Amino acid sequence: MKNKLLEERRKLLGYSHQDVANKVNIDRSYYTKIENGFTPSVKVAKNLGQLMEFDWTIFFTKNSVKNAQKQAI
Repeated sequence: MKNKLLEERRKLLGYSHQDVANKVNIDRSYYTKIENGFTPSVKVAKNLGQLMEFDWTIFFTKNSVKNAQKQAI
């Protein structure tokens, strides 16, 4: 299930997939997988949360995509 929070935050901040990948020091393809619903490592989740200003633990909760969307409201 696609992670809409990441996509929306990335676009709001004006970042491309490559920009985010560079800022959190991962491959662009890995970031794309995360945005498409893949669960990142804890380190990457923390970095993404810090960069995009949301609680990184959303990646690890039940129904994390739904929870992420609720937090973004």
